[in-house]
Amino acid sequence: MRTKRYQSYFEDELVDASPLKLVQLLYQGALDSIASARRYVRLGDIPSRSRAITKAMAIVTELSRSLNTEQGGEVSHNLAQLYGYVEKLLMQANFEQREKPLEEAERLLETLAEAWNNLIPEERPNVSQTPGQSETYEPVSCAY
Repeated sequence: MRTKRYQSYFEDELVDASPLKLVQLLYQGALDSIASARRYVRLGDIPSRSRAITKAMAIVTELSRSLNTEQGGEVSHNLAQLYGYVEKLLMQANFEQREKPLEEAERLLETLAEAWNNLIPEERPNVSQTPGQSETYEPVSCAY
């Protein structure tokens, strides 16, 4: 029963999230998956390690695909290269079954996540919004 409540809460959070919040959630998901993969490396649990790394890679790939290269310019290009490097580290960790590449990937993503966290203002209820009115958001690029 607890899982259903968590899933419902998580789905509500996603539906109501701003584009910047969604990026923040992607970073958190990648970091959580890498932390799990590191734990599974230490435990020698190969299938679980592989699943956790695959999930982290899928999230990093999504972050990379969401870059707006037209508006992002050099920042977008640099992020694309960094995401590619993180994906390489994740593949290396999975192939070699070692924790060291995961540590480096985690440090890089933590730095980026911290930068994104500084972009997101503390969420406060929008009191000027009338009931039933939903907010609209402009598309956001990961290259901001």
